[in-house]
Amino acid sequence: MSVLVAISGRDNTKLIARLTELLPNETIEQWPSCENPNAVEFVLAWNAPNDLWQQLPNLKAVSSFGAGVDSINMSLLHERVDVVRIVDEQLADDMAEYVLTHVLAQKLRLQEYFVKQSQSNWKPKRAYKYKHVGILGFGELGKACADKLLINGFTLSAWSKTAKKSGQVKLYTESQGLEEMLPQIDFLVCLLPLTEATKGIINAQLLAKLPKHACVINVARGEHVIEPDLLSALDSDNLRSATLDVFTEEPLPNSHPFWQHPKVTITPHCAAISDLNSVTEQIADNVNRLNSGLELNNRVNRTKGY
Repeated sequence: MSVLVAISGRDNTKLIARLTELLPNETIEQWPSCENPNAVEFVLAWNAPNDLWQQLPNLKAVSSFGAGVDSINMSLLHERVDVVRIVDEQLADDMAEYVLTHVLAQKLRLQEYFVKQSQSNWKPKRAYKYKHVGILGFGELGKACADKLLINGFTLSAWSKTAKKSGQVKLYTESQGLEEMLPQIDFLVCLLPLTEATKGIINAQLLAKLPKHACVINVARGEHVIEPDLLSALDSDNLRSATLDVFTEEPLPNSHPFWQHPKVTITPHCAAISDLNSVTEQIADNVNRLNSGLELNNRVNRTKGY
């Protein structure tokens, strides 16, 4: 079997070296340097070119190089091909810490103080009393974030496409549930998977349903946000602030208005970065399972897209 790494936009030297150690009997190659496409049965992918898949007639499995699979155009894959994703327990803890940190930062007015510091402006204010956090998406990451926020005294609501269960989080589903939840929310955290149904969900219509003091925190995918709508809500004081870790275009262009906006906090897609050892061990395990004819771990429902 040949394992092909098709990950764009990063240096994969350490990744390939670790996979070579873990899979000494397999051929590990990096696209586009692939000597025999017919031998490729397993692909590790992130933003792989769309014309790659038709060149791999014996492909059996594709693993995303992350928790999401939105970078893989599954409509181009043969129905026999399994799609799997990375599940990193530490990633959930890191995400929960990030979300808690930025909810508290917005509650404590830290962005305002950073602006005042640049102006040598000494003007203290009380922290906001707002305590209600709403989470869009209540999978593993959403639950981890909710647990961390609950421990710290916040009230939690969450909306998901399918019904979930929780003893301490008020849960909503379907469009009617979302409309009911939004007006109550002080901090809206997006943790949704990116699908055709969720793309552009944070738009003018959704933002208009939030209280004007609300803050938006997006740690899912940049495509969840209609960026002009978000800027318009901020500029018109219909939204207090936004913390953004993900963007439609990454790296964020130097000319983008988010960089200099006084109500926007930017981080460079760093909320939860997968550990290389954890990622490569999961990939190696699935390659070995594929060789042994076993069901792969962390398979994705290709119809749902997650």
